[in-house]
Amino acid sequence: MSVLHELAATIAERAKADPESSWTAKLLAKGPEKCAEKFGEEAIEAVIEAVKGDREKLTYEAADVLYHLLVMLEARDVALEDVLAELARRQGLSGVAEKAARPKE
Repeated sequence: MSVLHELAATIAERAKADPESSWTAKLLAKGPEKCAEKFGEEAIEAVIEAVKGDREKLTYEAADVLYHLLVMLEARDVALEDVLAELARRQGLSGVAEKAARPKE
């Protein structure tokens, strides 16, 4: 089991916890919109560190991004396995070809 799988399982378990005893439960209790907002904040912080070129801070922020992505997925009942299956489906495809094959909005 990968660390991402373990983290996703921990987040799913903490979703059932008392929000007073768990940051994850507290965040999830605020709803999917707040979880998405927090993910966006963390992504911006990671971008800032990437632009600055600070590897240590980028590593820290990237870990925050992954955690908050998994929380956001939990909030919308999207399984990590579904995301990984989508990545597997795309594997070996040209990014240009994959994007061209997407339905037009």
